[in-house]
Amino acid sequence: MKEAWLVVSAFLRTPSFVAMERAFLEAAADAGIRLTLRDNASFLKRDSFDAAPPAALFFDKDVRLAQLMEQRGLRLFNRARAIAVCDDKTATFLALEKAGLPQPRTLLGPVTYPRVGYGDMAFLDIIAHELGLPLVIKEGYGSFGRQVYLARTAAEMRRVLSLTEARPLLFQSFISESAGEDLRIYVVGGEAVAAIRRVNPSGDFRANLENGGVAYAHKPSPQEAALAIKACQAVHADFAGVDILIGNEGPLICEINSNAHFLGLREATGINPAQHILRLIQKEI
Repeated sequence: MKEAWLVVSAFLRTPSFVAMERAFLEAAADAGIRLTLRDNASFLKRDSFDAAPPAALFFDKDVRLAQLMEQRGLRLFNRARAIAVCDDKTATFLALEKAGLPQPRTLLGPVTYPRVGYGDMAFLDIIAHELGLPLVIKEGYGSFGRQVYLARTAAEMRRVLSLTEARPLLFQSFISESAGEDLRIYVVGGEAVAAIRRVNPSGDFRANLENGGVAYAHKPSPQEAALAIKACQAVHADFAGVDILIGNEGPLICEINSNAHFLGLREATGINPAQHILRLIQKEI
């Protein structure tokens, strides 16, 4: 029987994370893989990599550990570079722009430093002029729709920046026609295996299920599926959840999630991405 590790965070032990682990372990048994659960704090001993398997399903964002494991010869799903690019929305923007893929018009925020701040924030007037108001402000790092803000006025832009300290930021045009609604397309091994339409009836502009969104099974159009697949290729992801906004001129890539949770998608569609991911690993190793 083939063997692999399932690497998760030692510090995220909420019910949804535990349920994800269970889904992977069950899918591994069906795929004929002996999948051993390891957390990222369990690699501190000198013999941590003794008798290591050839591969690991790396469902965490500990990029440096991922890099170390690759240096030790393990094939990771996803690889360290994919996790790093997807985890930082500013890096995702750069990868998508390099690949020429459609996304909302985006401006990278100028870098500042802790305890230095942004001064009078006069540059925000340029951003507002370029993108129009309202606009979306995203911190580089964040999950489940957190650290994403809608600024309707210049004053709200300044208030958001007063909260973000020196963290990396990007500014995006607000796609009003897709407010509170998006598509999540799950891609595994270059195939769009499942998709949902997420709608937030609460009035929140973010469609994430964690913010009150509701999931409905969705059959992606050929254009939507092709765009999600190209997005994964641009960030070198073996699998990912690709969030797509439907703009007036066509679909736009919003975000790419290398560690996307799929419990809501599985419930809405009856499709279990874990099975596809473990079959991919079984084939690759």
